[in-house]
Amino acid sequence: MKILFVSLGCDKNLVDTEFMIGSLGACGHTFTNDEEEAEVIVINSCCFINDAKEESINTILEMAEYKDKGSCKALIVTGCLAQRYQNEIIKEIPQVDAVLGTNSYEEIEQALREIQKGSRFEQYLPLTGLPMHKAGRSLTTGGHYAHLKIAEGCDKHCSYCIIPYIRGRYRSVPMEELIVQAGELAEQGVKELILVAQETTLYGLDLYGEKSLHLLLDKLNEVPGIQWIRIMYCYPEEIYEELILSIKRNKKVCHYLDMPIQHINDSILKRMGRRTSKAELTEKIIRLRTEIPDIALRTTLISGFPGETQEMHEELMYFLNEMEFDRLGAFTYSPEEGTPAAGFSGQVDEQQKENWRDEIMELQEEIIFDKNEEMKDRELLVMIEGRVEDENAYVGRTYRDAPEIDGYIFINTDVPLMTGDFVKVRVTGAYEYDLIGDMNDELTE
Repeated sequence: MKILFVSLGCDKNLVDTEFMIGSLGACGHTFTNDEEEAEVIVINSCCFINDAKEESINTILEMAEYKDKGSCKALIVTGCLAQRYQNEIIKEIPQVDAVLGTNSYEEIEQALREIQKGSRFEQYLPLTGLPMHKAGRSLTTGGHYAHLKIAEGCDKHCSYCIIPYIRGRYRSVPMEELIVQAGELAEQGVKELILVAQETTLYGLDLYGEKSLHLLLDKLNEVPGIQWIRIMYCYPEEIYEELILSIKRNKKVCHYLDMPIQHINDSILKRMGRRTSKAELTEKIIRLRTEIPDIALRTTLISGFPGETQEMHEELMYFLNEMEFDRLGAFTYSPEEGTPAAGFSGQVDEQQKENWRDEIMELQEEIIFDKNEEMKDRELLVMIEGRVEDENAYVGRTYRDAPEIDGYIFINTDVPLMTGDFVKVRVTGAYEYDLIGDMNDELTE
């Protein structure tokens, strides 16, 4: 059958989607990006915040129309929304033929078989253990980079977050399995591995009795063909000395770290259920920059958490101005049903949340522009992402930029390049978030 996949939400969800595509492809099914010709539509849903939930619901309803009027014979919903609202989806949207929970996506072949027999299908395997990944994985990222999901679930239970309830407890993927996956990805042409999980810093604690991300980095650094290894989702309080030293010593590990702090006011951090403080965050940032001076630090923040005041917001703004994160995203607080924070007193007006978020992003724009100005005349290794249409120019990323969420560098050159090539570029100019550069003659394989 001809299948359309719609993958919503985070890159961890995308990994699940790629394994489902691989599984169905191994059974002889084909794939399309055209809703009009799809015989099966699979929506891998998200419900992390309210906007994501609405997007997932609207997408399901939109695709349900093709079930009613188009060539679609089967509509399948998987992922976080499917896990959280399993009964409601089946009951309220009759066009949906199958619902698979977050730990059940490998049952998609069985789901499709049952639908072809005329049955509706539901599967919500316990949120324990890990999928077996019996079939291969089909990349959707262009083939030059891929996400490597090193763990599932989360044990933190931050007061605003629904993830532990819909993904289960923290479960690390065995190291030997990850090395095999990395090797297979490299054989497919992948040059950049992006390590993801709900939290990467606790990797291995459940399997090996101690944090083992540094050991995993050591092994991934030896995988032939991989040139960059990027780490996302590091809880700052869990960043440990061996990890810092591993990032420093392993040549393939990018001097880049994503460490979502959410806020810095001690009272807000405590209400959030975060296990750190402003002083500890400051100390960790200083330690990272002292040990790895060229490290690019990314963070995310929540504006308007219950109980936040103007004074607390100004304290955060002062901290950001002092720390000068290299990359930053800010989001308004979204009360999620079933989480403790949804019932907290001191809920903040929506307009106030948005005003504070906008102030954070305006400040960050100034910070990153100044940082980009400082990059002029530096020579950087750049991964090519594609060509600028109708120009002798290409777009690429430096080690300081994760795909989709960070900036780009635009390179002027007459040399023909391919996506995934690595080239050395001298920075000549800067925009608010992006860089401009000229390519040197030397091409790095």
